[in-house]
Amino acid sequence: MSPSMHRLESIDMMRGFVMVLMALDHTRDYFSNAPFDPVDLSQTNAAYFLTRWITHLCAPTFMLLAGAGAFLSTHRKSLTPGQLSVYLASRGLWLVVLELTLVRFGWTFNWDYSYAIGQVIWALGWSMLALAVLVLLPRWATAVFAVLLIAGHNAFDGIPADNTRLSGWLWIFLHQPGTIEYWPGHALNLFYPLIPWVGVMAAGYCLGPVFLEPNRQTILFWLGLFGIALFLLLRLGNLYGDPQPWAPQKNGLFTLFSLVNFQKYPPSLLYLLMMLGLMFIGLALFESRSLRLIRQPLLTVGKVPLFFYLLHIYLIHGAALAVTHLRGLPDAWLFAGSVAHPFPAVPAPEYGYDLPAVYGVWLAALVLLYPLCLVFMRIKQRYRHVAWLSYL
Repeated sequence: MSPSMHRLESIDMMRGFVMVLMALDHTRDYFSNAPFDPVDLSQTNAAYFLTRWITHLCAPTFMLLAGAGAFLSTHRKSLTPGQLSVYLASRGLWLVVLELTLVRFGWTFNWDYSYAIGQVIWALGWSMLALAVLVLLPRWATAVFAVLLIAGHNAFDGIPADNTRLSGWLWIFLHQPGTIEYWPGHALNLFYPLIPWVGVMAAGYCLGPVFLEPNRQTILFWLGLFGIALFLLLRLGNLYGDPQPWAPQKNGLFTLFSLVNFQKYPPSLLYLLMMLGLMFIGLALFESRSLRLIRQPLLTVGKVPLFFYLLHIYLIHGAALAVTHLRGLPDAWLFAGSVAHPFPAVPAPEYGYDLPAVYGVWLAALVLLYPLCLVFMRIKQRYRHVAWLSYL
């Protein structure tokens, strides 16, 4: 049985929604004048906290829907497990290469490849490579593996990585964000270690049959509520699932922020339960036919997510460079980078802008990106037989 177009639309709309949120987070990176981490409760305010917090939804959604999409492609294209495995492996390798080349340059605008950066595209690529093996196993075995990675990895948070040894490098690659100096003066900065991202993508693959069910909207909604309820059960008692316990704060709102302020690098169990719970509820919402105003824009972006991802980095970084130059301020920081500080960082508050201006730049970027995504989506639809277009 093939999934209907409407069924696929809910996935594309959810993917488009989180791509739009991701662009907000990256606009804030280049344009904000806030000299603090937006989720640092000792310095932040509600607007900055929520602006950053809602974007936590992005990476788990990318991962789980990539896994679900892998399952659904076996129905749309009548792929055997072996054929799906080959496709996932080739796409995974492509994403890893892309992260180390075009994505890396887009973030830094410099050619100093003595240091490389591994972020979400890196993790997506390696997770696809892992899924290429997992799809050859019985689905129950893949499901058990996914649950063990997602639920069990926080038990190993106390193990530190010694990045002077091969075993430490492996731990950084798998579990603890860090830097691997693989050659004197040459390093790999890994912000997205693979555990538990591989498990999230594998879980998406195992949940793929849900999108073939006629009552999928109800199932998705209850999956979301279950994830949030399990989050609350574990979090309220500081039982397990995140290395940072919550604690009462200066007022009720900030106490709530403490409750939902969890670790993303690597993603804790509690982070995943809350974010994936919200994602499932969002998918159930996008199954509704009443969302006419936002349906087409989200569908368009969601059908060309990698194209949008590449363009938005260059556009936002380029806009920051142009604005800085027009203001007559030094712009060398937008080309700078090192192993210790791999990304451009606003050197002083006067270089950046208040949050309303950040939102304005974000909306302007979306207006510019949308027609480009629309054109590319139509090209993909017109030239379905061109295989390489599927990789964008």
